[in-house]
Formats: sequence, structure tokens, C-alpha cells
Amino acid sequence: MSIDRRTAIRGAAAAVAAPAVLRAHDALASSGSVKLFAWGDVVGAVQEKIGPEFENSTGIQIEYSTFGSNDEAENKLKATGGKGFDMLWPSVTNVPSYHQNDALQPVDESRVDTGAVVESMWRDSIKLGAAHRGQRYAIPYDWGTEAITFDHSLFPVDDADVSYGMLWVPDAKGQATFRQKSALMGVGLYLDSIGEVPSDRMLAVYQSEDEARRVWGACTKWIIERKANIGAFWNNATEASAAFTDAGCTVGQTWDTTGLLLARDNPNFRYRMPKEGGITWIDGIAIAAGAENLDQTYELINFLLKPAMAGDFSSRLGYNTVVKGAADNASEEYKKQYNEVYDEQTLANLWWWQADTPFFAPVRQEFVEQITNA
Repeated sequence: MSIDRRTAIRGAAAAVAAPAVLRAHDALASSGSVKLFAWGDVVGAVQEKIGPEFENSTGIQIEYSTFGSNDEAENKLKATGGKGFDMLWPSVTNVPSYHQNDALQPVDESRVDTGAVVESMWRDSIKLGAAHRGQRYAIPYDWGTEAITFDHSLFPVDDADVSYGMLWVPDAKGQATFRQKSALMGVGLYLDSIGEVPSDRMLAVYQSEDEARRVWGACTKWIIERKANIGAFWNNATEASAAFTDAGCTVGQTWDTTGLLLARDNPNFRYRMPKEGGITWIDGIAIAAGAENLDQTYELINFLLKPAMAGDFSSRLGYNTVVKGAADNASEEYKKQYNEVYDEQTLANLWWWQADTPFFAPVRQEFVEQITNA
């Protein structure tokens, strides 16, 4: 299978993207700065090569700030009234939460090289939360999965049999790691698949608060009854890796970057899609309502959309980008791992986070706290 099969995600066929007419680059600022607020691992990857090349070619300096979760980013931007940063890197599904406080501004698509983005990803991101009231607020950029990382020497499971249920088997006692709010979804998918807690493949938690409480309540009870298996919680990529390297965990529900980077250092580790479906996210680029350096921000956006830059991004993090031609500019190691993890079947079985509903995050947090304090 070719790595470019990512364009088949969600069964989307290529569509015609909205036309975009770029302003002449000489009309943009060739000096100044742009304040970037992004995930810690994203900032680390950008600082390696993309940032220095951008600064050398444009004269624009990047000022970096990091966050470890969507909640942290959202709360900080809301607290400042959308000020203090220019460019934000949220999950697309989290973007609707910013509209309550008008913390983001619409994207001027005429200033973005929209043709650089895979058409299906550009289109489908709208349904996932990138648009509001007919205007786009997020440019999709990188996508990835949350699935199962495990030590294959201790859990000799065939790829087809990998499951979220692996975290809860007796052999995983004290060795399982996960992010609580994601484990609620992974356990839910598992319990739905075996008929124990029907949830329409976890779409029920988005339908109403009552349904969310029914499903998450059952998942929380199930997890707490098996809390002896929990070796460590994680909330960001650094903590997830440390759960394996420092806390002795051998199986976990993690982001792809954790599993893929662990596998590069230790071939016993594998990162694979569970048969219930890999949980899939897509992050994007948004512009803060109070952004003060708009010309510089659009300059950085278009620089990131260059295939060479997107390929470097994927090579360093293991995340996939929506940029056309990025795979041709990525490392051979990245291509090899991609093809080990994804094929036509696993891509067709992905489970996508949906756009947040008003009750979703606060109700989920109640159950997260129950798991954390059990």
C-alpha cells in the first residue's frame, strides 16, 4: 500500500476545494515576529528545522509558547480575551468551544495556499468543527491516532487481535497507562463491541447529556473495578513516553507519536490500531482574535503548508499531515512505520472525535475525576 492512501480516510473522495487567491508575497511583512501557541511536541518539532528555516528566509522571528491539552489552551485564550498570541494549534473538534468567548477570528482564505491541502481533509474538517456560521476558523494541518502501544515480547498479540481490552487483562496488572478522558472512549468502544454497554460506537455520548452519563457512567464503573491494572496516567506526549520508559508500563492507550517513537528505540514495542477502531484526531491552525501580527502569521501558515516542511514535521513526530506531497518529503523510517500501522482496513475502521457539544466536556470531566480519585 502506498502511504498516500491517507487521502482515503473516512471514505472521502477528492472534492474541489474552495478557490483561493494568494496575495503577493511581497505584500506581506518580511520582518517582525509571530507568537505561536502550540502543543509542546509540536513546538519541539518546529524548533528543530522549520522555525530556523522560516526565520532565515523571511526575517520573521517565532516566539514559542506551549500547552499540554486542549483545555489548557482554551482556558488560557479565554482568560486573555483572545489576546497575547497570534497563532494557535488546537484540535479541530475543540474549535467550537472558543466561539462562546469570541477568542478566535475567521481565517482569510484568500491569504492561505488552500490548494496545498488534500481536498477531502479540507472539506471534512468543516464537519468536525473548523467552520462556524459560514466562516472557517481552523486550517487542518496534522492528524493522527490514539491506539494501543504494547511490548510485543510480553503481549504476543497478532495485529488483527489488538484491542482496547488489552489494558485490562490480568497480565497487565500495574502496567497499563492511559489518558483518562480518552480511556473512557476506548473502554466504551470495547464494551460496545462485546455488547456489554451499547453506545452506537460511542456516538451516543454526543447525542444528549443523559446518554453521555449512561455510557460514561458504565465505563467509569468498569475501569474503577479494574483499577489495579493502572500503572500511570498521562496528559501529554512527554508523560505518555515516561509511563513506559520510567514507570515500567508495558501496554497503553497512547497517541501515535508515543508508540512510534518508542518503537524506533526498542523494537519490542509496537503501535497498532485496535480492532474496535483507532481513535482519530485532527489538529489545525487557528488565529487568535487579538492577534497583532497577522501578516507574519499568514506567512508562517503558508510556510508550514510547503511539502518539504510538512514532510519534516511528520518525520520528527510521527504525525501525518494534510499537505499534498508531504509523504514524498518524509523520512524512509516514517514511511515504513506508516505502512506497518495503517492499511485499507484500519483506515476504514477509524473512529473520529466529533465536534464538541455544550455538555460534552463538563460531563466527561466529572467521570475523569472519579477515575483519577478512585
